[in-house]
Amino acid sequence: MSRSTAGALPAAFAQAMHGLRAQYPDASPAIALSGGLDSMVLLRLAHAWAAEQGVALSAFHVHHGISPHADAWLAHCERACAALGVAFDHRRVNVTRDKSGLEAAARRLRYAALGEMCRLHGAGLLLTAHHLDDQAETVLLQLLRGSGPAGLSGMDAANRAPGLLGSEELVMARPLLTQSRAALEAYAAASALAWVEDESNLDPRYARNALRHQVMPALASAFPGFQERIARSAAHAASSQRLLDELAAQDLAASLDGEALDLGRIAHFSPDRIHNLLRHLFAVRGLAMPSTAWLEEMVAQLFSAREDAQLKVTHPGCHIRRHRGKLHLTPRLPDLAGMRDPDDIGVLQRDGEHFRWTGQAAIAFPAYGGVLHFDIGETGFDPAWLKAQDLTIDFRSGGERLKPAPNRPTRSLKAHFQALGVPAWERERLPVVKRGLDLLFAAGIGMDCHLQARGGEGLVALRWEANPA
Repeated sequence: MSRSTAGALPAAFAQAMHGLRAQYPDASPAIALSGGLDSMVLLRLAHAWAAEQGVALSAFHVHHGISPHADAWLAHCERACAALGVAFDHRRVNVTRDKSGLEAAARRLRYAALGEMCRLHGAGLLLTAHHLDDQAETVLLQLLRGSGPAGLSGMDAANRAPGLLGSEELVMARPLLTQSRAALEAYAAASALAWVEDESNLDPRYARNALRHQVMPALASAFPGFQERIARSAAHAASSQRLLDELAAQDLAASLDGEALDLGRIAHFSPDRIHNLLRHLFAVRGLAMPSTAWLEEMVAQLFSAREDAQLKVTHPGCHIRRHRGKLHLTPRLPDLAGMRDPDDIGVLQRDGEHFRWTGQAAIAFPAYGGVLHFDIGETGFDPAWLKAQDLTIDFRSGGERLKPAPNRPTRSLKAHFQALGVPAWERERLPVVKRGLDLLFAAGIGMDCHLQARGGEGLVALRWEANPA
């Protein structure tokens, strides 16, 4: 595709907007306006198109406060919108450097602020000024980072980005994505547009700037029109990724057992197919994508550890565990006071938390991560007797035994948990209730029958409800 000329740019923009309006007919448009050349071109094109279509247009600016010229940029954007009669709003954000760097922190705050303004003003379609050269830079950066097809796909013409904009309803669109920077520069010159220059765009310490000012000119000299070819490669990568996603969705549906993944159903898959499935699982669960090295190590542990091993792999957003041939993604819950695994470390003596039941329907025990309910029914303890007891709640210390019914044997809690299929990581968070040395109740199993009343009405049954993750 030859480079667009300044005169062809409005027609190309109108064609892109026609497609967006057909796809999102009820979404009111707004533009992200920084005041730089690209966004000022977008403002002028969007204003002309909106006037012709009879569509209301808004423009939103984010004041980062990093540059000493930030106030001037805000004033420039406000004046430009006022001259065109475009509704304008802005937000000031306070950017602080974190482990991801100043640039990434500013980007997160910028898009969060843009999403907030979109919701406030009822704009469902946020237009950004990304163009063909930006796409080429993005793909090259992803290539240099060792990204796979998803990263090499570059930017979409339109997509929902709830992680950035804070809402599933908002769409971010890039109607200039097929147009070169040269075409935008020619249009700006022909239209006598004024814009601001962000001095940080010249700082080679930022990877994108180094690429833009040092690498891209050399590529343009040796390979004229390379941006279009990189964009075609990105489109091929996007097509490949869609196929990978389709395969992963089919594999996931065939291997799920409730919320867990049946490892037996995927054991015959190739390593690449297993990795593809697990990446899809992480994406579906809204978890950060792991590195290839991390994923390979996790898969090796999943399939090579002993069957009775209590496997736990830690991810920033969850724990990956294996239980009875199933892979479970469990939330990373805070440790509770005195929590331990008595099946591994033997008998421990602790006082627990002493309490009296005075007839209330439930008692919260924050230190044990839940609520103990006292349900009235036909089975359980005599309420008068229960009120007279000094009770203790604690995590099991090892050696406790429970008889759930007169016609059932007395067994260790560990044996009950194994028979019920309760995973080890859940057992360690399930407390017991005692009267002195007598076990009355074990969460996840039930009540001991020895001290229960023999039939009748108005009896009290204990029930444990863990706090939600």
